[in-house]
Amino acid sequence: MNPRGVHSSAREGWLTSLQSMAVTVVIALFVVTFLAQAFQIPSESMEKTLLIGDYLLVDKLQFGDPGPWSKLLPYAPVNRGDIIVFRYPVNPEQHFVKRVVGIPGDRVRLINKRVRVNGVFLSEKYARYNRRDYDTYRDEFPVRGLASSNVETAWWSEMRDRIQGGDLLVPPGQYFVLGDNRDRSQDSRYWGFVPRENIIGRPLVIYWSAAAPAPRPAPAPRSDGGRLIGLAHSAAQFFANIRWGRFLQLVS
Repeated sequence: MNPRGVHSSAREGWLTSLQSMAVTVVIALFVVTFLAQAFQIPSESMEKTLLIGDYLLVDKLQFGDPGPWSKLLPYAPVNRGDIIVFRYPVNPEQHFVKRVVGIPGDRVRLINKRVRVNGVFLSEKYARYNRRDYDTYRDEFPVRGLASSNVETAWWSEMRDRIQGGDLLVPPGQYFVLGDNRDRSQDSRYWGFVPRENIIGRPLVIYWSAAAPAPRPAPAPRSDGGRLIGLAHSAAQFFANIRWGRFLQLVS
């Protein structure tokens, strides 16, 4: 038996495994960086289109910055009605998801909660209104001279200069976005426009969805029986909270 042959075979096998692992990591990094990324819905601002606990696969290719690849990759312009994932302008480390309502050059206004763009009211079947209270700033946006406690200071100053004839004029390279859950959404009304370079992509599909777990019952006495009951309850809650009907649902 040749010990060198054994060591050589072991070394080759180890190198092959290492190479395979490196290729897998490179491919995964390429996909996450350029093609797709996972994203979790953390708030109710897009209900009922997107629910808290939805996990999305975000298409980073469609709205990417074309640059020198514009002739090879199918980049598309951002249009009204598109749902986008973007870096929050106030804190770019946070990712938000909203719907585009105004594109560069648009004149946007809300009248009694309804969105009017360039003098025409939008037909928004996806919009949800779940509060009976009336808020002038939120529902009649923009109103010159009227502020809200939730408005970013810098945006309040900029917004007043963007109002023309009662409408908000969307500047070049910027987008006005709203949450579908209009009464419970912190969106462009409160912090301003989304720069084009902040847009990461669009939600493509819901690959997992689960509701928040219900409160656990009071702990049983510490015994094998109590632990088994706790495990059974946790397992039952896990499967009960899964929203099976939302799996692989396309986002639009």
